Amino acid sequence: MAIAEHDNVFIFVPNLIGYARIVLAIIAFWFMSTNYVIAGWCYIISALLDAVDGHAARAFNQSTRFGAMLDQLTDRCGTTGLLVTLAYFYPSYMFWFQLSIAIDVACHWLYMQTSVVVGRVSHKVNDNFVMRIYYQKDVLTFMCCVNELFYICLYLLHFTYGPLIIGVSLFKILAFLTGPFAVLKALISVMHAYVAGADLAAVDVRERQEKRQKAEPVVAGKKLE
Repeated sequence: MAIAEHDNVFIFVPNLIGYARIVLAIIAFWFMSTNYVIAGWCYIISALLDAVDGHAARAFNQSTRFGAMLDQLTDRCGTTGLLVTLAYFYPSYMFWFQLSIAIDVACHWLYMQTSVVVGRVSHKVNDNFVMRIYYQKDVLTFMCCVNELFYICLYLLHFTYGPLIIGVSLFKILAFLTGPFAVLKALISVMHAYVAGADLAAVDVRERQEKRQKAEPVVAGKKLE
């Protein structure tokens, strides 16, 4: 059955922006080890479009589960690509970059998957106090921006010190300022996993109880016989 044009989720405006983000990220990956200008701009634009697709989804009433998943996967893959490059550029810090990738991917995947299992309208809706604060629009935007800025500054510092302020690299200053927020975001990602794990365990407990309740009449009937 043909899908009506206005219901074709794949060509919704925010999802078209999502596809553009993927193309930009791939270009950034290709040039990441050789040309920091092309790679840097493509990566930054791809990251900034993350905010644009959200506005488009609300403006055109085109918020979809597919779009949310596409957005999450693009974020995770984009950051992972950059962190892999940083591990190559800074081998002595490879463990920390590997740990950052593992935390980011695993915790967000578990959180998104659990949101689907429990039937939430959006992964941004949660009763947990920390999650409610984190997913406030301004807080989320700030945390995502400073986290990306930290890794971008580390990337750029491999090639150039950039503008100097009183003889100190601007990129280095920004890296020091944003570093603590990157650590905080990683800790919040761990909180995502904790909250999702608790929610998923609650689903398991409820399903086990329902199975026992269904089995009880059968057992009682056999005893009567």
